[in-house]
Amino acid sequence: MAALLKQPPLVLKYHRGALLKGAVTVNLIWYGKFTPTQRSIIVDFLQSLNSAKSLQPSVSSWWKTTEKYSGGGSSNIVLGKQFFDDNYSLGKSLKNSHVVYLAAKGGHLNGAVNVVLTAEDVAVDGFCMSRCGSHGSTRGAVRFAYAWVGNAETQCPGYCAWPFHQPVYGPQTSPLVSPNGDVGVDGMVINLATVLAGTVTNPFNNGYFQGPATAPLEAVSACTGVFGSGAYPGYAGKVLTEKTSGASYNALGVNGRRYLLPAMWDPQTSQCSTLV
Repeated sequence: MAALLKQPPLVLKYHRGALLKGAVTVNLIWYGKFTPTQRSIIVDFLQSLNSAKSLQPSVSSWWKTTEKYSGGGSSNIVLGKQFFDDNYSLGKSLKNSHVVYLAAKGGHLNGAVNVVLTAEDVAVDGFCMSRCGSHGSTRGAVRFAYAWVGNAETQCPGYCAWPFHQPVYGPQTSPLVSPNGDVGVDGMVINLATVLAGTVTNPFNNGYFQGPATAPLEAVSACTGVFGSGAYPGYAGKVLTEKTSGASYNALGVNGRRYLLPAMWDPQTSQCSTLV
């Protein structure tokens, strides 16, 4: 009988706070060692968010869902400055306060998002235990939004780089082939997409979310584990496959890139929307 019960629609409540819209500058703070190829995968993803030249299904089509959030409007992501800390100036074990300190290197401009990206050998409080990335904002006269995402390839790929690795929990389905040949960084793209969508639609903890403000379900985190139609726990859903490499993807970006992007909640349908 329980299987016959209709599930109530998922609703993210709007708490009437400011959303980020217009030109949103994303500054990157690279902490630790990344190869040029790894950096290009992430930079190309960010530049794909507003590219009108990509074939369908496109990264930009995925991002346009954020325009449907009332009080938001078009959020055009602009790649800003990049800062490089290859020498681990704060060590290889970071606290949340360290992340905020690093994010401040991007400046304190309103409407900007400073994103800290940590390399695979950097531990961050809560990483792999309760989160794969996060976002927040500073307090005071000048507020800026920030986010953090870590490379989980050597620490917890089954937790933060699924479906490109065997999952830590749940059904043990075969992992998908990562679209850019880098399990850790392709996993970072999924988590970066998650926190960016959350930042734009809930930048100051009073935008769109469900549940407690201290542990909110947001635009993408409300749709965890869904990448294509027919998804269920342990199965990412129906996605596209590149014939030669067998890589899985659902979105096309600039420079011939392919990405696998998570579903995003559509406020017009109250459903988790996928590109394929």
